[in-house]
Amino acid sequence: MRKLMVACLLLLVMATQAQTARNFKLPLTESGESEMVVFLPENPTGKAIVGIPGGGYSVLSNTHEGTQWYEWLNKRGIAYIVVNYRLPNGDRTRPIGDVEKAFKTVRDSATVWKINPRDVGIMGFSAGGHLASVISTLSDYEVRPDFTILFYPVISMDENVSHKYSCINFLGEEGHKNPELVNKYSTQNAVKRHLTPPAIIITANDDRLVPPVTNAIAYYTAMRNAGNECSLHVYPTGDHGFGIGPWFKYHDQMLSDLGNWLDNRNAPKPDAIRVACIGNSITDGHGIEMAPQHGYPAQLQHMMGKDYWVKNFGVSGRTLLSKGDLPYINETAWLDAQAFNPDIVIIKLGTNDSKPQNWQYGSEFKQDLQQLITRLCPGIGSTKKKGKKQAQPEVKQPKIYLCTPIPAFKPSWNINDAIIANDIIPIEKEVAKEYGLPVIDLYTPFSGNSDLVQPDGIHPNDKGVRKMAEIISAALKGN
Repeated sequence: MRKLMVACLLLLVMATQAQTARNFKLPLTESGESEMVVFLPENPTGKAIVGIPGGGYSVLSNTHEGTQWYEWLNKRGIAYIVVNYRLPNGDRTRPIGDVEKAFKTVRDSATVWKINPRDVGIMGFSAGGHLASVISTLSDYEVRPDFTILFYPVISMDENVSHKYSCINFLGEEGHKNPELVNKYSTQNAVKRHLTPPAIIITANDDRLVPPVTNAIAYYTAMRNAGNECSLHVYPTGDHGFGIGPWFKYHDQMLSDLGNWLDNRNAPKPDAIRVACIGNSITDGHGIEMAPQHGYPAQLQHMMGKDYWVKNFGVSGRTLLSKGDLPYINETAWLDAQAFNPDIVIIKLGTNDSKPQNWQYGSEFKQDLQQLITRLCPGIGSTKKKGKKQAQPEVKQPKIYLCTPIPAFKPSWNINDAIIANDIIPIEKEVAKEYGLPVIDLYTPFSGNSDLVQPDGIHPNDKGVRKMAEIISAALKGN
C-alpha cells in the first residue's frame, strides 16, 4: 500500500513538472537590476500573461503575486512571464520602461515561444495593478496588452483616496503634489473607448489598504462608461494582498471566475486579415449602447467571420481637415490605426467637416485626404502621374476603401447636408479615382430612410449601423 502511495505521489509530481516545458530568466537592463522570469507551458494555447507583482512601489511581492502563479497558468496552456521591474524611487519611467520592454520581448519571441502575439495580457497586483493599468491605457499600441487582469489595484494617484505611499513612490516627492501628474496617472482618467483593452478586476469589499470604490471600481466605471468590455468581482472578505494564496477564503471561486473569463477571451487568429475602421462619431458609435460591442465595426466583425480582425478606430467629433476644430490626425486612434498594420482600411470621415467653422478650410479638404491616404499607404501613387515608375522599397500596402458620409437629415451641430452632397462626396470620388481606390456609397442607401438614424438626424441607430455593416461587408467580399 505504501509503495502504491509513493508511486502515485511520484506520478503527481511528474505530471506537475510536465505542465511547464521551459523556465528561464532574461535580463531587461544591462545592469541586471530588472529581469523577466519565463514559464512556458508543455501544451501551449498561444495565450500569454505578463505578471506585475505589487509591493507599494517600495518592494516586490513576487511570490503569491508573482512566480507562484506559473503552475496554475501553465496547466491551462498559458505562458507566464513575471517582470521583476526596477522600483521607481520617484522616476516612473523605470518600471514603465521595464514592463514595456518585457512586452516587446514577448511579442518578438512569439513564434519561438509558441505565443499568439495578439493574445498577450497583463496581470497586476496592488501597485503592480496600477503599473498594469498604466501600460493598458497610456503605452503605445505595440507594447499595450490585449487584455488586462487587475487584482485589488491602485488606480488613483490621489493619496487622499488611494494608497499614499504608492502615489509618493511612483510620482516622487514633488510629483505627487503636481495636479497634472496626479490626473494623468490616475488611470481611470486615461481609459479610451475602443482602445483600452478588455479587463477583469478582482478585489475584496473589506480592503482597508486600497479603497475599492475610488480605485478598482473607479476603473470599472470608466470602462463601462466607455462601453469597453470589463468584468468586476468584489468578494465579501479578503482584505488586501491575497493573490493566489490558499488562505484567501474565496480562493477556489476566484480561480474559477478568472479561469472562465480567460477561457472566453476570443483572440484574433495570427494570420487574420486586419481591417481598420477610421472615422468620426458614426464609426465610433455615438448613441449606440455599448458601441464597442454593437457599433458598425463590431457588426462587421460578425459578418466577416474569424478570418478577419476588425478594429474600431473611430473618434467622435473629428474632422478630416487638419485645420478643423478637432482633427482626426491628432488622436491616439490615428497612431493606433497605423501601428495596427492593417490589410484593409475603411475611411469614413467628412460629416463634421461640413460645419461652417471647419468648411472655411474646405479648399484644403482634397490635399488633407490625399495626405491621409499616403500616410496609410506610402507607396501609393496617383494614376494621373505619368512616366516610368521608380523602384520603391517593398512595404505593406493596405487596400483603402473610401466611404461617403450618410445624409444629414437635420442640421444638428451645424452639420450641412448640402456641403456633404455637393462638395465633400465629389472630392472623395475624385481622389478615389486618382488613386484607384474603391468607393463605398453610404449616402444613397440612407437617402430618404430617416428610420435608419437617431432623432438627431445624424447618427445611425441600431438598424442603421447594421445596414452600414451589411453594405461594407458586401464591398469587402466583392459583392
